[in-house]
Amino acid sequence: MRALVTGGAGFIGSNLAERLVAAGADVRVFDNLSTGFRDNVPDGAELFEGDIRDEAAVRAAVEGIEVVFHFAAHRAVLQSVENPLSTDMTNTHGTLLVLKAAHDAGVRRVVAASSSSVYGGAKELPTPESAPLVPRSPYAVSKLAGEHYCRVWSELFGLETVAMRYFKVYGPRQRPDSAYAAVIPLFTNALRTGSRPIVHGDGLQSRSFAYVDDVVAANLAAAAAPAESCSGRAYNIAGSSSCTLLQLLDELGTILGVDVDPEHTAPRAGDVRHSSADLTAAARDLGWHPTVSLPDGLRRTVDWFAVRPG
Repeated sequence: MRALVTGGAGFIGSNLAERLVAAGADVRVFDNLSTGFRDNVPDGAELFEGDIRDEAAVRAAVEGIEVVFHFAAHRAVLQSVENPLSTDMTNTHGTLLVLKAAHDAGVRRVVAASSSSVYGGAKELPTPESAPLVPRSPYAVSKLAGEHYCRVWSELFGLETVAMRYFKVYGPRQRPDSAYAAVIPLFTNALRTGSRPIVHGDGLQSRSFAYVDDVVAANLAAAAAPAESCSGRAYNIAGSSSCTLLQLLDELGTILGVDVDPEHTAPRAGDVRHSSADLTAAARDLGWHPTVSLPDGLRRTVDWFAVRPG
């Protein structure tokens, strides 16, 4: 396979690029290194430095590619609330540029990162892909727009597309040092350093957490599944169960052998109360299901933090 991973120096993208290289694929990484790291790019992969909003750079990156895995994005809900125009330009316009360039270059398939945030506060739990889509943040709107563009490019132009609705991905290489960092690296870093972890709200909000190795496997499955079963569609990608933030903190405290004493602050704008995924469609159409339990994934993540450089 000749693969392009946009955002391939970041968290999920670099883990996927590493797996592709190990499997013998010819891998190109496209990243502007604004949040990703050059050291994350695996040996054997070709790095194209460029911005996903730059049409010429995107066209150059997709040349000669068979499958595009599209991760380049602004990923934070809060960031999108504070700066909606930048989020839309990167997420919506960037996805459109990838799809147009991919079609023009003869790419076979685009596997694009979407988000469970497109559901808003879904009433049906676990939530199937058929649930109403009511995004509650500019980030969620941009991800839903990207999904629609993927479907349209499949229907109008014959480009194979698969959109992946991720539910709280975690694991090695996820940054704890960003203003918009995800909850597991923040909690892990706080507990390791003796700080009080910050919990927005009462901590009883629940999430489905997906370990990054399972997400990588889902992407590989989406790239290989028959087009007639998946092209133009969107799929939930998550762990096999949900937990509250307080339960998550207790599990991390047990793994690290420390007492947990969170500091509660105001809820964050745009966050939903509960999120849980129905994974039936991904199992049926992609042949994928998660295999890493939350306790096992958390232990692997904590082990990585213990030995990570710097």
